[in-house]
Amino acid sequence: MNRRNGLVASLVWVLLAVLGAGACSGGGDPPAGGGQAAPASSATTTAPATSDPAAPTTADPAARTTTTARPAAPAGYRFPVAGCRARYGRSHHDYPAADMFANRGCAFVAPIAGRVDEVTRTDTWSPASNRGADRGGRSVSLVGVDGVRYYGSHLEAVAPGIVPGLRVRAGQPLGRVGNSGSARVTAPHLHFGISWPTRPGIWWVRRGMVPPAGYLDAWRAGDDLSPAGAVRAARAEAGREVPACQAYC
Repeated sequence: MNRRNGLVASLVWVLLAVLGAGACSGGGDPPAGGGQAAPASSATTTAPATSDPAAPTTADPAARTTTTARPAAPAGYRFPVAGCRARYGRSHHDYPAADMFANRGCAFVAPIAGRVDEVTRTDTWSPASNRGADRGGRSVSLVGVDGVRYYGSHLEAVAPGIVPGLRVRAGQPLGRVGNSGSARVTAPHLHFGISWPTRPGIWWVRRGMVPPAGYLDAWRAGDDLSPAGAVRAARAEAGREVPACQAYC
């Protein structure tokens, strides 16, 4: 009997071992819907339920560029005389420009962000010769981000640090209103010209090719009216980048 009892006990242990192995094998009732049960390791590899699998990841540079891109901002024009009252006419003698009369020392500021083009710090004008190249006296020209060149002359002084090639922001001081050059015998004012860029030294284009008054009116009112289209039309009408000088040559 003892031998028989031992055999029965051994059979019971074998049966329990088989049943235990089946219980640990991942079997059991299938999940609702008939799908397969997720493996035990899925909790550490499955993305959280709140994530969007179609959304770009931060590791994708192209995706970052797309999501952060914004429309280009307006050019942002400024009235070129800051902190003072200025008056100007609708026309100018001999060529398009504006004489902006203001108190001596008033700030001449960049009408738009851009790059300083040419700078003249020394007044070499002489009434005896009245050379056209010297008539502006102290001056600064700027090529704006709109592709237009802006010119201010008859300055009392050029602002410190203003040199050709310098990048400036709209409204940054470029100089102070005065009466240098051929304005030596007149009241202080800023000669303001609008033109297309040329190689250095083409002063008869730089001094003005498009009437500025309408744009000055707009900028003083806070409107971003651009002269770029008018400048392109004037350049096309001139037929070349450097047309012949017509006055004070």
